[in-house]
Amino acid sequence: MPESRPVSTTKLAPPIRPEFETKLEADTSIGAVERPLSAWERITNVAAVRRAMILIALALAWELYARWVGNPLMFPTFSETVGALWESTVKGPLLDRVWTSIRVLLMGYAAGIALAAVLTSLAVSTRVGTDLLATLTAMFNPLPAIALLPLALLWFGLGTPSLVFVIIHSVLWAAALNTHTGFLAVSESQRMAGQNYGLTGARYVALILIPAAFPSILAGLKIGWAFAWRTLIAAEMVFGVSARSGGLGWFIFENRNMLETAAVFAGLTTVIVIGLVVEGVVFRTIEARTVRRWGMQR
Repeated sequence: MPESRPVSTTKLAPPIRPEFETKLEADTSIGAVERPLSAWERITNVAAVRRAMILIALALAWELYARWVGNPLMFPTFSETVGALWESTVKGPLLDRVWTSIRVLLMGYAAGIALAAVLTSLAVSTRVGTDLLATLTAMFNPLPAIALLPLALLWFGLGTPSLVFVIIHSVLWAAALNTHTGFLAVSESQRMAGQNYGLTGARYVALILIPAAFPSILAGLKIGWAFAWRTLIAAEMVFGVSARSGGLGWFIFENRNMLETAAVFAGLTTVIVIGLVVEGVVFRTIEARTVRRWGMQR
């Protein structure tokens, strides 16, 4: 048999690393860690100021290009457009036309949101409602509202009801689809919390599903508003021509027929300004007081 080796009882000592000391550099060699911002940096840190500077640059480019073209009938200058906007607002019918468009838009938008709420409530409550919403959304969401104008004229005639009909079509499917998607994305933890509190039916939807899905709901409202505004301006050009009355779209079309190109640009500028106000004031205020305050959006 092989001889067994004796077990060594000597303990191994861990290696000892040499000690060293790092000398810190003097503070003067690092530079200023914190310093007050300059006036230019404080100004450019404001988003509204940066966007205003972009608008001023665009207006300047517009003015220079129009002067270079030298054809006010085809492309008026920015100053001519501002003058036409002032004349149309103070002495012309622009304010009345804007109010007509806003009034019709609010009617159609409110009706579309109400119908979207009904369809979404059915979809989250029953399987038949889910199938109904999925089928209708797949059928009608890709359908442009302008394509329904002939039917609207046939069914409702000339006037406000036809405009409201096409606006409802523009708002309904975008709002319903986004709301339903937001409801489906609500976590099981939040659903179980609501059920543990004994919430059912409308209280469950109002206190659990809607707050949890509000970012998606708000996105649907934004998309619906943009679709409705574009559809209204386009539809007013058609209905205004037929009925000799209308809102902002008819104002643009009327001035185009009279070759008042500066007034046409003034009407288009009004459309853009109203869109910026709704997006930058109305929806941003809603965001700041809801989803950002709740920590659901940065």
